This record gives sequence, structure tokens and C-alpha cells, in this order.
Amino acid sequence: MAESTSHWSKVGEAGTVLGMQILLWVYRLTGRWGFRLILLPVMGYYFLSRADARAASREYLLRIHAHTGQQGAVAHSFRHFLMFGESLLDKFLVWMGHIRRDDVVFEQPEAFQQMDASAQGGLIVVSHLGNIEVCSALAHQLPSLRMTVLVHTRNAVKFNSLLQKVSASSRIELLQVTDMSPATAMLLSERISAGEYVVIAGDRTPVTGSQRHSSVQFLGATAQFPQGATILAGLLQCPVYLMFCLKQQARYHIYLEQFSAGQRLPRRERQQFIDHEVQRYAQRLEHYCTLAPLQWFNFFSFWKAGPEPDADQSLSEAGNS
Repeated sequence: MAESTSHWSKVGEAGTVLGMQILLWVYRLTGRWGFRLILLPVMGYYFLSRADARAASREYLLRIHAHTGQQGAVAHSFRHFLMFGESLLDKFLVWMGHIRRDDVVFEQPEAFQQMDASAQGGLIVVSHLGNIEVCSALAHQLPSLRMTVLVHTRNAVKFNSLLQKVSASSRIELLQVTDMSPATAMLLSERISAGEYVVIAGDRTPVTGSQRHSSVQFLGATAQFPQGATILAGLLQCPVYLMFCLKQQARYHIYLEQFSAGQRLPRRERQQFIDHEVQRYAQRLEHYCTLAPLQWFNFFSFWKAGPEPDADQSLSEAGNS
């Protein structure tokens, strides 16, 4: 598939506030089964009307299937879209405070204990794999934890405005950031020094279109990943954690692992060091994608132009799942 000329941040927000409010109202009246019933035609329309998102889904599913080499590891793109629709409901439930402690499984408890015991703040690198909003449950697991989530919401103003209306969280702040200015870096440094955590996405290139990205291998092809988390960790010299939330067996599994201790960026071979760290992150994202292939929600062309997996063979095998 040829590389798209559009940056992810230029992809317009689909739907309206009214449509999302109706879906939320249906859930409140009928529960999840009613929501799923209404979700079918809604996502069906989105699936049929958005050829670009359909193509991006197909490309990703082909690549993850080729990467795992497992029969039935990939489903048809429409199931990918339905999973995305389900994740929207989960976002609302989180911000409304309706996700119970019993709904969440904290994997790798030693990492959570380490974070709880440390008086030092740090960076938490997340992705568009799974439902990162559920990770706000971390604030309930660690009562003293405060988080600042760096977001780009200009392409999702409607959805985020509705989230803010139903939000029940008080220790998680959403901070709109389009570029890492010196003033922003100073603000984040102050918060980390105070023991807080800054949450940043590690799988989308800068909104400003700057050259702060590395071309690394991801699922068998070259893709661009942002350098922001690596550079910020080097400047602030703080520990870096990776966090993923995957929905498995109707429960939310939160995975937390320490990625680095936050060493200073070397003066020599600085670019090589950054590229190496970004490649390490891409490999960890690959690992978690294989655990929940349908839960990576990047519906735009992610890879540079290049050969794709064998479409006929992959689609034929996917149809058997």
C-alpha cells in the first residue's frame, strides 16, 4: 500500500457529539448488549464510508499475521472496527468511574510495587494498543499517584468534550501539547521532580511534522516512531515505564514494565542511541500487539511505502479464523 501523504493528526474526526451521546444513552438504558446492537450499523457505515481506514486496517492485519505466522491470528477488518467501537464505550465507562477494581488485572505486580515505593516521578509511555484510558485505574491502585497525560485533541474535539462532561477523575490532568517547547519541558520537569508521572504516546509521530522521529523496523517493515519520550527522559533523567491495557476474557489487563532508568543522552553517537531506544520500544509494542492483534487502533497508513505481505495468502488464512 502506498504511503499516505496525510499525517495522522490531519485525519478528521468521524461522527458527531449527538451520535456519541445516543450510543451512551443506549448503553445506560440497555447495557452492553444494546450498545453492541446499535454499534453494528454505526461501525458498518464507518467501515463502508472510510476507504482509507479500511486499507490501513487491512495493512496492519496482514503484517501482524505475517509476523506471528499463526493460523487464525487475524480476523477480518470489520471485526477490527467493531473492537474499536467497543473501546469507545470503555473510554466512557472509565471516565464515568464505572470500571470496578475487580474488572482490572494488574500484571507484573513487582513493577507497580517499585513505582509505589519510589518517591521519584517519571515518564509512562503508552500507545494506541488497547484502551489506555483504563490505565487510569492505576491512580486508584496507587492513591498518591498523580498523572499528566499529554494529548493532541484537535482531531477529536467532539469526543474529548463529551469525555470531559462525564469525567469522574480528579488526579489525572489532560494537557494539550502540539510541540515540546522549553516552557512545556520546564513544567513537566517540575511535576516529575514533585513525584508525578507524565504520560506520553510512543507510537505517533509529532503533530508539528518535525524531524524528531526514527525510522525503525516494526512488524517486518520500516515505520516512523517519535523520539519524544526518549529525548524527554534524557533531558529529565527520570525512569521510563511502558504501560499497556489489553482486554482479555472480558477483563482489563494492565501491563507495566520499566523500560529504562532515564540516563542522560550521550554527546557522542546521540542519534544512534536515540534510534536504538526507539527500536527497542517498537519491539516491545510488537510483543504486546501479538497478545491482542485486534486492539491496535491506528487507522491510517503507518508504514513507509514498501512490499506488503502476500495479500491473497494472508486474507485466505484470515478468513478461516
